[in-house]
Amino acid sequence: MFIATEDTPPSFKGYTLIMPAVSVGNVGQLAADLIISTLNMPRVGHFHTDCLIPMVGNNPYATSSEDAAELSTNAEVYALNDIKLAVLQIRAPIIQTRVRSFRKLIVAWIKTSGFSRTVVLSSSHAYQRDDRQLLGTSLRYLLTPALQKEAEESVKELDWRELERVSAFPGIAESEQRLYIPGGGITKGLYTDCCSENIAMAVLLTFCSEGDNVPDAFALVSYLNDWHRLVEKQVTQWRVPPSWSLLFGSGIPPAIF
Repeated sequence: MFIATEDTPPSFKGYTLIMPAVSVGNVGQLAADLIISTLNMPRVGHFHTDCLIPMVGNNPYATSSEDAAELSTNAEVYALNDIKLAVLQIRAPIIQTRVRSFRKLIVAWIKTSGFSRTVVLSSSHAYQRDDRQLLGTSLRYLLTPALQKEAEESVKELDWRELERVSAFPGIAESEQRLYIPGGGITKGLYTDCCSENIAMAVLLTFCSEGDNVPDAFALVSYLNDWHRLVEKQVTQWRVPPSWSLLFGSGIPPAIF
């Protein structure tokens, strides 16, 4: 359930929603961090749900000591009215037995909020690519039928590559071709749900491996920016949030030496 920060819930009608999938390398979540931090997006609400592992922490986008003590939770929504953009940031894994319920929650919220389109930022295991996916860029996209007509021309101009379907039985060319996103979390299920519900949704993903996935996040958010122009390309400088200084821990305290 979405709970607004203010007494009057915000209207998202006509907005674009960007959200990450909790996937390999947390690339989508890192990319969402870059968008929220760069655009200085204010928080407008959060999700109260039993589908995510409970989590609370300090404000990851703090710009001063005054707002550093603000608490953040496992799923929060940020929005900018000027450009009609909302970002749902998910900071905790989905409980395995609640995956389907969480997808239903997201689909219902998208429909009732009136978003014009949804963009899911995701990733997939690089080591499980097939031969065609080894060539060229590691970035791919998917569009639901509801978004196909509207976005098809833009995608062609960008010369993007659609995510290839792979054989259900590798090595047998005549076998059924299927959508396969290993390590993608809810990406495939949410995409399928949105196709069934006639929701305009795009999936942007990158093939990657676990490790330092900051470069993958920059590549994915720049890929999105080529299409949505969140920031001017001539002056693109993604602002890294302060919380990233602790991505790999706080280091060894000098006092122990």
